[in-house]
Amino acid sequence: MKQLFEEFKQKPFEWILWSTIGFGLFYAPITFAAAFGPGWLVAGTWQTTIIAGSLLVPFFTYKFKTDDGYILRKEKIPFRELRYSSIILLGVIIIQVQQATQVNSSAIILSTLPVLIAAFAYPLGNRKMMALCDGRLDTFQRVLGMTLASMPFWIVLSFIGLFLHGAPSQDQLFQSFLVAICAGIIATVLFFYATDLARKSSQQMAAVESTQSGEIVFAVFGEVLLLGAYMPSGLALLGLSLIVLGMILHSLSSQKVQMKSD
Repeated sequence: MKQLFEEFKQKPFEWILWSTIGFGLFYAPITFAAAFGPGWLVAGTWQTTIIAGSLLVPFFTYKFKTDDGYILRKEKIPFRELRYSSIILLGVIIIQVQQATQVNSSAIILSTLPVLIAAFAYPLGNRKMMALCDGRLDTFQRVLGMTLASMPFWIVLSFIGLFLHGAPSQDQLFQSFLVAICAGIIATVLFFYATDLARKSSQQMAAVESTQSGEIVFAVFGEVLLLGAYMPSGLALLGLSLIVLGMILHSLSSQKVQMKSD
């Protein structure tokens, strides 16, 4: 805790700004979108985040160690990894095509535009905070720090919700608790730990971010096994196959990059 607060005191504005973007503009727009469109549309649109991180690469400066010391350098967009991400994105689109006709245009707009904002805000906030901490904090410290630094945003949003709709019900509180445990703690900590390991390589970072597409696979088969949904059709299975293929290609490419660096 002492080390975390020492880091926060050095650049409090940056902590609050990028934590609010990385956490606040991630969860809030997705929650908003879920109120206007079906879950499959929100989950499918969210997959744009697998290419959003790669497109943001030129906006960051990375520190590299050389024989003469450290140098700052901007990396280029990892086009090879972006091709693999595009395969994943194509698979997601194929899965959604059959169901898209069930949603009207207004619902599509209200449930996709906020998710697109979240898809870019999440990797942007995460990468900016990694650059700000520069390896001085571990994953648990960084997640805790970003949670605390984004609290002003959540407090304001909570008062708005309380004023407009009243206090949340017990059912809402319980569901929020489950989301906090599964997505806020387990998923976020594991994902941030992986990005910390890959933070010095834009190629490996793209591979890590592409793994988020796995949620579509688990969501589809989870519905079949737990909720009694129908098995995916041939077209949907093709989409799932493309997602798995894209993640395998990402892994193989990431392994080659690691072997070269070693």
